[in-house]
Amino acid sequence: MAADREFVTHCMELLSPLGSVRSRRMFGGHGFYVDDLFLAIIAFDRLYLKADAQTRPRFEAAGCEPFVYDGQGKRVTLGYFTAPEDAMESPALMQPWARLALEAALRTRAAKKAPAKPRKGRP
Repeated sequence: MAADREFVTHCMELLSPLGSVRSRRMFGGHGFYVDDLFLAIIAFDRLYLKADAQTRPRFEAAGCEPFVYDGQGKRVTLGYFTAPEDAMESPALMQPWARLALEAALRTRAAKKAPAKPRKGRP
C-alpha cells in the first residue's frame, strides 16, 4: 500500500504544473482532477491520460497504450492512454502530455454542456 501512495503522490507532482491537483480512489485505482477536470487515472499500476480524437494520434505515435479492460465478456477501450515512459520522470517532461489530456478534458466538458441543436421542421 505504501508503494501505491508513493505512486499516487508522484503522479500528482507530475500533473501539478497544470493547476490544483486532487486524487480520488475509484475502481480499484485513482482518478486525478486538475482544477475539477477529470484528466487521468491510475489503473493496473500505470498512469493513463485523457485522450480524444484530436490527441489520440499523438499518444499512438509515442507508443502509448490505450486503457483496455475486460468487462462482461467484452474488451472495452476507454479514451485514455498510458503516459510515455520518459514523461514519468519529471513534471517538465510530463507537461506537454498532461496539457494534451487537459485539452481533451476541456473539449469533452464543452461537448457535454453544448445545447442540442434544434431540429428544423419542414414546412
